[in-house]
Amino acid sequence: MSRLQVVSGKGGTGKTTVAAALALALAREGKRTLLVEVEGRQGLAQLFGAEALPYEERKIAVAPGGGGEVFALAIDAERALLDYLQMFYKLGSAGRALKKLGAIDFATTIAPGLRDVLLTGKACEAVRRKDKAGRYVYDHVIMDAPPTGRITRFLNVNDEVAGLARFGPIHNQAQAVMKVLKSPETAVHLVTLLEEMPVQETADGIEELRQAGLPVGRVVVNMVRPHHLDEDTLRAAAGDHRTEVARALSRAGLGGARRGGLAERLVDPLLTQAAEHASRVELERAQRTVLTDLDLPTYELPLLGAGVDLAGLYELAKELRKQTVAE
Repeated sequence: MSRLQVVSGKGGTGKTTVAAALALALAREGKRTLLVEVEGRQGLAQLFGAEALPYEERKIAVAPGGGGEVFALAIDAERALLDYLQMFYKLGSAGRALKKLGAIDFATTIAPGLRDVLLTGKACEAVRRKDKAGRYVYDHVIMDAPPTGRITRFLNVNDEVAGLARFGPIHNQAQAVMKVLKSPETAVHLVTLLEEMPVQETADGIEELRQAGLPVGRVVVNMVRPHHLDEDTLRAAAGDHRTEVARALSRAGLGGARRGGLAERLVDPLLTQAAEHASRVELERAQRTVLTDLDLPTYELPLLGAGVDLAGLYELAKELRKQTVAE
């Protein structure tokens, strides 16, 4: 499996949750993963019930089974630029003085291509980093990336920087980043729901990524709801079965089936719910067909009724682990 896992998705699909669950799933049997946030939302800290993440790699969780560890990092473009200036130009205190003057914020604001190079560059550096024994520090790096509509431009930093610098350290840094991002070391996963707009945005995002030569990984179908009715019942839900339902409720001890009786009064709400469920199942099947036509492997994660807390993250990670083992 690729060492850099980039997770994107339309807003509201739960991409941050999926990124966190994926990090837990990959941190198994003593392995170490780094979970990287690049949007400054501190969504990862909220998921793990932790304080706001600093600009440093910090252990945030231990994976079940084998003691694998998950580290997290919230990348700040301004701090990354200071690191960059120190690395290539040895500015040291002069760089800090520039920050006080507002020059660092100015540079990262007026040059979004530079900002993306700094953010992606920090993640790629973590992918390549080795310890003194020559082993990779992290087995996997998972990036909670920008939404689908911006992901290709965010990752395709080489094109973004071309107008800023055609040679020199910035150009070389962009080239090094793209060498990782367009290699088999990287996979870009897109998170979707079984709804028309997220699925369409996923299809468009995959096409853009492919045109840019960026490696598409999997589609993650999130918040999959269970189907409570079998095929025969779904077909029956489309018809008029008031009398049969009323009699069945009456036999179950829920009052008389005659007009105005308790069983009869329950019929309309039940038939309405059944029809809505049948309609949703049909719509989801249509979206599954669209996803199948994309010809990409998929993961599926269930909808957690109580919302996603730390226990929910571990549950989702367990489900992802099952699906990776089954491959």
